[in-house]
Amino acid sequence: MTVTDHTAPPASADLARFDAALRRADLVAAQLRATAAERDRANKPPLAEIELLREADLLQVGEPVEYGGSGLDYAQSQQLTRRVARGDTSIAHLLGYHYAQQRIPHLFGTADQADELSRRNAQFKPFWGGVQNPRGASGLTLTRDGSGFRLDGRRTFASGAGVADQLSVTAELDGDLVFLSIPARREGFTPLNDWDNIGQRLTDSGGVVFDGVRIERSEILGEDPLTGRVPSAYQTLVTPHWQLAFVNFYIGTAEGALEEALDWTRLHASPWETSGLESATDDPYILELVGALRSEVTAAALLADHAGEALQSALDIGPDLTPDQRAEAAIAIAEAKYVTTKVSLDVASRLFEIQGARATTTSYGFDRHWRNLRTHTVHDPVAYKAREVGDWTLNRRAPQFTLYS
Repeated sequence: MTVTDHTAPPASADLARFDAALRRADLVAAQLRATAAERDRANKPPLAEIELLREADLLQVGEPVEYGGSGLDYAQSQQLTRRVARGDTSIAHLLGYHYAQQRIPHLFGTADQADELSRRNAQFKPFWGGVQNPRGASGLTLTRDGSGFRLDGRRTFASGAGVADQLSVTAELDGDLVFLSIPARREGFTPLNDWDNIGQRLTDSGGVVFDGVRIERSEILGEDPLTGRVPSAYQTLVTPHWQLAFVNFYIGTAEGALEEALDWTRLHASPWETSGLESATDDPYILELVGALRSEVTAAALLADHAGEALQSALDIGPDLTPDQRAEAAIAIAEAKYVTTKVSLDVASRLFEIQGARATTTSYGFDRHWRNLRTHTVHDPVAYKAREVGDWTLNRRAPQFTLYS
């Protein structure tokens, strides 16, 4: 199967740099796919995989060219996430989150903070992990401590935090939400290394503990005073950043899973004994299913492209973004989240109908596609995304800002 990309790159980035980054992502995906099943079973920290991303110059693509980046916009960066997902959903998950974390200083930080971190990203290519999932946790609390702060608490889920160079963290200060950007290897920070779920096994998404971790004022994003302010519509685009990453690694996984299934079918599948055919690739039922799934994947990919364009348009407006403009972008992503969830799970489940029973052999590891998708697609219930779309469509009520919407 040839995967087709339907969108021309936005004018905000140089076409040659974007094309070069896409080619590098494709090469990484091919390398990851060759060992994906074996690495999934081993369930080891993804240190080598992050180095692969670094060596392919994929970690700093969103930084300005003059600093050493590729100058890609956010929607383009997440197109790379989609490409990598065709080879390994776990590593695409890490990459998509990485891009989202890197953009947070531009939403919540001062101009100087954002510029300093951009320069550092471009020069040193750090991998960013996130400690931001607010569920299943006692919470993280910042306390003033002399000229600085102390961070305490626990989070149950924290993707990539145990293998990260830089951490993007949300915490509570005086009852308000604040964003931090801190080096990962700091005294008092302990990854629990307890991630052992059925899917996304290489995302290092286990719990973490902060015990009296020293935080400097410069590491808390934003102007003084740090609390007492309502986030602007522009700042609340932080959540659509994460959701667009999800959309892209869902549909990228579906594209890769279908391509793998078709390759295996061409090489190994046998025709059914009553079909009267010499090749399984001529079976009309297989052809119908391939056509149906390919059509669904293509449609979902187009919707994912539309969601990326909608978010990028909102980002390009900047701090003058209105609540209604924010809502339109969030709804476009919610639509794509709903559809890519349904389509990707359907593809990952039904690919065995194309291949046949022999493809369920454990050594092939084709089940990892469904396990990965099923694990992450319950990150936040997709039914709530459909509800948000319906409420906006029928009542013009915008999604309420949370770390999920």
